[in-house]
Amino acid sequence: MPTPTSRRLAALISGACLALLAGCGSSSDSGTDKNPSTGPGASTVPVVASTNVYGDIVKQIGGDKVTVTSIMDSPDQDPHSFEASTQNQLTLSKAKVVIENGGGYDDFVDRMLKSSNASPELINVVDLSGKTAPAGGELNEHVWYDFPTMAALADRIAAVLGKADPANAAAFTANADDFKTKLQGLAAEEADVKKAHDGAAIGITEPVPLYMTEAAGLVDKTPSEFSEAIEEGDDVSPQVLQETLALYRDKQVKALVYNAQTSGPQTDRVKDAATAAGIPVVPVTETLPRGKDYLTWMTANVDALAGALGK
Repeated sequence: MPTPTSRRLAALISGACLALLAGCGSSSDSGTDKNPSTGPGASTVPVVASTNVYGDIVKQIGGDKVTVTSIMDSPDQDPHSFEASTQNQLTLSKAKVVIENGGGYDDFVDRMLKSSNASPELINVVDLSGKTAPAGGELNEHVWYDFPTMAALADRIAAVLGKADPANAAAFTANADDFKTKLQGLAAEEADVKKAHDGAAIGITEPVPLYMTEAAGLVDKTPSEFSEAIEEGDDVSPQVLQETLALYRDKQVKALVYNAQTSGPQTDRVKDAATAAGIPVVPVTETLPRGKDYLTWMTANVDALAGALGK
């Protein structure tokens, strides 16, 4: 069954494919070599990541031996409304390694690869995670908030880069091991939050942070009808909205973890209700904020969560 994000992207992707045929579109590249197979990056492994989250992790493991382009890289952009471009198509066609989130989050990658007849080494992170939809529910595709999955991804990236560039395979493995050691520190911080606040109630606007909050022992009290509607870009019914607002008005939760990248009138009302009740608001995003790498970003997220709950 398609995920909410998959359904939301479907119409956009069809338009993007037409744009590809017409030779027009918009680009969202990371500022790396636009043509990884030529120029200064010719001796490096050309890698394309669907978002700058995965692009950054590849850079940490590949170092100066990779040329990375991240298709979605703006913290000001709603990833759910992203439109792929001809430049993205060209870059994908020249990549030796492609990393996609999967789970319906970035289906445009598969569509573009099929259209270009390219055959890079493809890493699907949701598939790598082994996560599936719960009975009667939908898959939470935001697996970059799950540190064990990111550790598995680091190993997979090192293996794939080592295959593409055997001379530097040992360095890639060492970099992946260093990355995983730092992830273990983050997991320990989550465990500390769980030790202090296991079972504490929180609210969310979308499922984006749930892997992190669940690892920290926190329980989401948001009506599923609210978070699912927000993720799908639908209006929330008045009854569900009032049920959600009551969580904050009646101080039934300790914190609100708020997706700042896809805010709207109804999520703003929830945020305002939390603020009015003196309940801490922890903003999260789906792509890297400016000036941060994956590890500093996630450290800030875990620290903010701990701070909101009271260490």
